[in-house]
Amino acid sequence: MRIGELAERAGVTTRALRYYETLGLLPARRAGNGYRSYGEDDLRLLAQIRTLQDFGFGLEETRPFVECLRAGHPEGDSCPASLDVYRHKLAELDDVIARLREVREQVGAQLARAEVEATAQAPESSPPRCEYAGYQDNDGKRG
Repeated sequence: MRIGELAERAGVTTRALRYYETLGLLPARRAGNGYRSYGEDDLRLLAQIRTLQDFGFGLEETRPFVECLRAGHPEGDSCPASLDVYRHKLAELDDVIARLREVREQVGAQLARAEVEATAQAPESSPPRCEYAGYQDNDGKRG
């Protein structure tokens, strides 16, 4: 298949495919007429790259998976180098999760403190209105 068809089937742009080619992630094969030529294996490589990118892997981190597929393994994550990348990514994710938990605890503590102060300072009959019109939650509702 030619580059446009591969891009369409893989859900990427032709520009992305050319970039992957310059990085050595996608083979650069040319037909007799000079056009780039791709097969189903290339589509599988791209699916592996896209899946890993969706999981937060950088392009360079996808290289061991691509090389594993190119080596003839049915899955790109069955090689030792791929497993090492998985281990490294899990360690990174564990670090991010730990930091997010710390931040969540701090924000929760700030909220609890602020609520206690607001309750203690406001008269019960008419609490002051303090609204920030620019805040919206994930559903688009104002907070």
